Amino acid sequence: MIIDPGASGKKILSIVDELGLDITLIVLTHGHPDHAAAVKEVKKATGAEVAIHTDDAKFMRRLSLVVACPSTPDRLLRDGDSVDVGDLHFVVLHTPGHSPGGICLQGWGVVFSGDTLFRGSVGRTDFPSGNHYQLVSSIYAKLMVLPDDTVVYPGHGADTTIGAERRTNPFLRS
Repeated sequence: MIIDPGASGKKILSIVDELGLDITLIVLTHGHPDHAAAVKEVKKATGAEVAIHTDDAKFMRRLSLVVACPSTPDRLLRDGDSVDVGDLHFVVLHTPGHSPGGICLQGWGVVFSGDTLFRGSVGRTDFPSGNHYQLVSSIYAKLMVLPDDTVVYPGHGADTTIGAERRTNPFLRS
């Protein structure tokens, strides 16, 4: 599985080849171009399905006009869906706010947070479909309920943990 192939399809595919991986799924945590620019190249090379939350599927058509991205996904995701890759099992957490169909993937003591939660910050909400209240509500309802030692891998920047964000993130203080 590849999550958010935002750029440098050649580099992504080089690492896939180097590690001898069989990629069957590309998951987009949301439909913004910086997370999907290499989707078409990676899909063509691997034959992998492309999955995105149903509420962001509309972005795929727009993305295809801006970046090399297929105009329709192969799979639509919803809150609570399972994403299984080999022996790994992840649960889709719908976390709207940065975009209507923003998701995180949670399992195995980690969460891939896309642009929902960052180390010391949260996703932007100044885009036309963004909503700050909804984003913070999503973070509290879906992420802050996870154990403190859950490792967070955001779409940009350094990793963190749920506990660190609970204690230090200024956007999550009352």
